[in-house]
Amino acid sequence: MAIGQHLLLSVSSTLAALILAVLVGAMTVSRPRLHAAVMAIANLIYVIPSLAMFAILIPLVGLGFRPAFISLSAYAFLIILRNVETGFRSAPREILDAADGMGYSRRQRLLRVEFPLALPLIMSGFRLALVTSIGVATIAAFIGGGGLGTIILIGVNQEHMEKILVGSLLTALIALACDIGLSFAERMLLPWR
Repeated sequence: MAIGQHLLLSVSSTLAALILAVLVGAMTVSRPRLHAAVMAIANLIYVIPSLAMFAILIPLVGLGFRPAFISLSAYAFLIILRNVETGFRSAPREILDAADGMGYSRRQRLLRVEFPLALPLIMSGFRLALVTSIGVATIAAFIGGGGLGTIILIGVNQEHMEKILVGSLLTALIALACDIGLSFAERMLLPWR
């Protein structure tokens, strides 16, 4: 049950961050001022410690899954957004010029050329964000967010080292399994890389 809760919290928050980062990245990549403002806000949120973020969110959304989900999504957003930006900006100019020469609209060029070229970096960002989220999600136990952090917290409260080790090792194994699984999926989905 704790493993399922941990995975649900980590994966759902990272997927939400992925969707938001790709949309925001696509909208801001050609607008430097807007992009700089979004990055400044994302950086500011990223440096807020997890427990402080929970303290800010609890009066707004209560205890449990929601503040943990919002916090993890906010932290993952910056990691993925950086990779989205790098991916979009790394498209070779000659390929973009060729797409323009073929009559692609800005939207067509983004969807058919820039996004596929950026996909390897976006996948890498998602992988890094998910592994990070799995580790940070253990802190959600402090606000009733569930997951493997609950086992660790109970172990700390009871001074029961085995529970602390079990919770910690399971978290590390899940993070490792997700990293290996996503690395394999990346190779399967992106054979040209």
